[in-house]
Parts: sequence; C-alpha cells; structure tokens
Amino acid sequence: MIFSTRLFFLIILVALICLPAYAQQTTAPAQPIPSSPSPQTRNEQEKEIEKKEQSQRALGVLPQFTVTSRQDAPPLTSGEKFQLFRRQAFDPVTLGIVAVQAGLSQAEDEFPGYGQGAQGYGKRFGASLADEVSAGFFSNFMYPSLFKQDPRYFRLGEGTTGHRILYSMKQEFVCHTDKGGRSFNWANVMGAFSSGGLSNAYYPSDDRGFGLTMSRSSVALAYGVAGGLFDEFWPDIHRKLFHSHAKNNSAQ
Repeated sequence: MIFSTRLFFLIILVALICLPAYAQQTTAPAQPIPSSPSPQTRNEQEKEIEKKEQSQRALGVLPQFTVTSRQDAPPLTSGEKFQLFRRQAFDPVTLGIVAVQAGLSQAEDEFPGYGQGAQGYGKRFGASLADEVSAGFFSNFMYPSLFKQDPRYFRLGEGTTGHRILYSMKQEFVCHTDKGGRSFNWANVMGAFSSGGLSNAYYPSDDRGFGLTMSRSSVALAYGVAGGLFDEFWPDIHRKLFHSHAKNNSAQ
C-alpha cells in the first residue's frame, strides 16, 4: 500500500465506519479464465483482464492497480511485477498526491532541517517521492520477485463485514505466493523496513536513527492496513453512494 496516500485512506475509513454494515457482499462476477495457466502460456483473455485490473481507479482518480477481485488470479512474472511497481509509483495522480503532501509538510514545518521557501519545498517533495518510489520498489517488485510472492491485494468481496475486516487486516502480513499457497508476507514487511532504512539517506539529521526508522516503518505498515480496508470495501462504498444518488435522481 502506498505511504503517501495515508491521509486519504484515514478519511475514507471514517466514512466507512459510518456506513451500514452489510451481512453479505459479492463482487462483480469475474470473467472465466483457464484453470491454472502458467505465466508463459497465459492467453490473451487473461492479459486483457489484468490490463483492466491494472487500470482501476477509485472515484475515477485514485489508482487501484494492485487490487484483484479474483482469488485464483494467475501469478505475475518478475517483469509484470516491475511494470506494476512502475505504473503505481509514477502515475500522475500519485505524483500529485506527493506534491500535496510536500506542501502540507512544509505548512506544518515538518522536518525543519529542510528549511522553508522553494528550496525547502523541493527537498520535501523529493523526500516524499523517494518514500513512494522506494516503498513500491521494495514491496511490489524486488522482494516479491525474490520471495516469489504476489504483491497484489486479493479482495474477498463477500461474507460478513467483520470477517472481511479481519481478512483485509491479515493480508498485510499473509500473502498469496506465486505457487498458489499462502505465506508470511516477507515482501511487504521487509519492504516497509527497507524503505524506512533508506530514508535515513535523505531525511534531515535530526530525523534519522534506528528509533525513528522503526517508527516510520511501523506507521507505514499501519497505513498499509488502512489501505487494505479501503481496497476491500471501496466497491461497497461506491455502490452505497452512487446507487443511492441514482435512486434519489430517479425519484425526482
């Protein structure tokens, strides 16, 4: 999950808590695909499905490229994982969020060692972008390729609200493997701490050190949990908001 979108995720979670709980939820039916295609023999239909999944946007804006509603989605190759990282990290919307975050950081005088003015903003933007890119590189490409793990969020989309919340939280630490099983999510956890460690190279001296690195990494994992909840329940929120709006319009 992307660290720089943490403020948005928290706002969405507040909205989610206010929504009525659903006893049962289902996702849109997945298109039929071959039962167990290998990465080398994946057919054009599967590639088209992946293309659509990696073009998903919440509210038509926020990238959801790393989310799939198919529990049996075939694994990604290392090249596909790299493309997923690249597209997510350098999407124009992602860069816009980084720019806004840098502005908020400057307004609050966060990391005072960067100073103020255009130079201070540039340093904050660079640090936010480095956080974004390094987190995606480690968690969506390098470690998933090394440990043969899938970096995507596998949306459950059905069952009680409580069950789906627990399922979503667990996915931050338990992932799908390329062989089709489940394992501890080394890629995600090590990605968070690797990105946190790398940040010592560009944060001001007063914001470096083991304790601050551990704190930033833990916060990144916590926001990853929030992002997973958003990914899980966004279709429900969308249906609730826009279906109700459509019903109101038709009643007028």
